Amino acid sequence: MKEPYLEVTYRKGHTLAAYFHLPRSGRQKSVRTRQVEGGLIIDFGANGKPIGIEITAPEQLTLARLNRVLRELGCAPVRRADLAPLRAA
Repeated sequence: MKEPYLEVTYRKGHTLAAYFHLPRSGRQKSVRTRQVEGGLIIDFGANGKPIGIEITAPEQLTLARLNRVLRELGCAPVRRADLAPLRAA
């Protein structure tokens, strides 16, 4: 997967959780996680690189918070429009 994308899980019309998939090669699986501020859990592959960010409190997520974490991981920032599915329900 070359481009990052957001996957959102809904329950009864409300956002339950989300996962921000980061670019990775093949079908890497998480072998280690790190919890960070605001209900974010970073998944790391066997090579030590981040492969995704679990968003356990989507209603609390801000663009600034996610971009701060992405910057720390050496990833490109996202735009407000990229998070629109979190606010859709």
